[in-house]
Amino acid sequence: MPTELDNTLVAIMNEMVKPGQPFETVPVEMYGVEMPAFKNAPPTLAHYFAHFCNEHKDVTFLVDGEMRLTFGECWQAATHVAAGLAQHHGVSKGDRVGIAARNSANWIIAYMGIIMAGGCATLLNGFWTGDELAYGVRLAECDVVLADAGRAKRLEGTDHSAKVVLFDHDCDAATGLKAVWADGDTAMAMLGELGPDDLATILYTSGSTGQSKGAWSDHRGVVNGTFSYVSQSAMAKVLLEGQGQDVSAQPCALIAVPLFHVTGEVPLFLQSYGIARKLVLMPKWDAEHAMQLMEAEGVTYFVGVPLMSYEIATHPNREKYDLTACKSFAAGGAPRPVDHVTKIKQAFPEGFPLLGYGLTETNGVGCGNFNENYMAKPGSTGRASRPLVDLAILDDDGNKLAQGSVGEVCIRTVANFRGYWKNDEATDAAFTKDGYFRTGDLGYLDADEYLFIVDRKKDIIIRGGENIACPEVEGGIYEHEAIAECSVFGLPDERMGEVPAAVYHTKDGHDLSPEQLREFMLTKLAPFKVPLLEHIWQADTALPRLGTQKIDKRTVRTQFAGDLLDA
Repeated sequence: MPTELDNTLVAIMNEMVKPGQPFETVPVEMYGVEMPAFKNAPPTLAHYFAHFCNEHKDVTFLVDGEMRLTFGECWQAATHVAAGLAQHHGVSKGDRVGIAARNSANWIIAYMGIIMAGGCATLLNGFWTGDELAYGVRLAECDVVLADAGRAKRLEGTDHSAKVVLFDHDCDAATGLKAVWADGDTAMAMLGELGPDDLATILYTSGSTGQSKGAWSDHRGVVNGTFSYVSQSAMAKVLLEGQGQDVSAQPCALIAVPLFHVTGEVPLFLQSYGIARKLVLMPKWDAEHAMQLMEAEGVTYFVGVPLMSYEIATHPNREKYDLTACKSFAAGGAPRPVDHVTKIKQAFPEGFPLLGYGLTETNGVGCGNFNENYMAKPGSTGRASRPLVDLAILDDDGNKLAQGSVGEVCIRTVANFRGYWKNDEATDAAFTKDGYFRTGDLGYLDADEYLFIVDRKKDIIIRGGENIACPEVEGGIYEHEAIAECSVFGLPDERMGEVPAAVYHTKDGHDLSPEQLREFMLTKLAPFKVPLLEHIWQADTALPRLGTQKIDKRTVRTQFAGDLLDA
């Protein structure tokens, strides 16, 4: 039976979506099917920025070290970036402009400026090696890449044709972004040209077939995905007000996850405009520094990969900091171990752990498990997010399965991405004919419509929120001339959730130690994709195979890592 909280939340959302209410929906036809979209959502991200930065123009938006910027100041800075991109670099509507940098206030202003110039914000993974960055630039056909010094150095000498434009962190936008700074009316003029069907963003996703794919979204998708989160926050505010709680303080969140991932981009960064939320940036994750910032800035909401909230809850110095303002400890990007839920609640009795489920391809929209419901069903990722999400469990032929049956988790919303850039085959395989996105996750819905993820169809490892495609790592290993065959798989890890492991067999007459292989892999792949030395094994004989002649990954995993799996 649905819980009392479930029934209350349903009743609140039912009121919020009624005609004339802020989150009223209207039908939009896609894939020959009508889907709900928010009637009052701005048509594009550029309009979204203009509206809410004006509405909250004097409210503090970004805290980055000593810098404190209001919504209005950020919008003004972004208008200069938009003008600079158009005047100095020839950026026009639909052009892909890459961002390759760590988190900072200037990263956010750069993103806004790209959108406000009519460009497509192309979010390159800041952890990638130079060759991986160059691949992302080539794939999206970027003409311009805004890069900080570290990523620009990685790109030196790599194969791409984009103009790399340097920008700096830890300084005001006019200084840090001076190479893309100009006066002009580009941003205002573009408001009359951009529409919901125009290209907005490209984010990269590690697919099961190896190299990253560029998931592109139109403005309708990103804005509706953002508004989905705004509606969830509004629903939570009504709930808390009904319980007599004071919710008058400005909401505040710590940015501890990369902005180039969808969790950082949509529910954290983009949602903040709609709810006038202050964002506090930290350049690199450190649990104690996070607690210092949370106390100093009155952080009310924390989201990160499960490891982060767990590290705060179990930190030996936690009692030294007043974190009572933080009522929500959310996790996304990776499964959260059940025992983490209890430990977080014990550490923060006045707050609650939360869990969200969404993907790059859904613009982060999917399911949520909240408060008491999460405590009652800590193994579930929650119910589908209303009013947008149509969640279904489908078989391989696209047929809906009965409640309780395990099948592929599929999501249909107007917020879904539109396709993989320049990859029609992968795009066609990702969607059913009637518009459901195939997540690659296997799960089932219980009697209360709570989603439980039980496995993955795709060959993916999720390490601390970073997706690692096993075939991509295997491809890196096979580049070594001594390798005859290899197999890469995930191992459970208390801190990171999962970590990569590899087994390899060398060609006759070749000798290659695990140490030598790891050193080689670090020249080819981002460090987070490379197994630790203790998770690399050399096989004396050929690896076991299935009847299809594919390597029997499950047997290899058990044979070489069985002790770790049983621990």
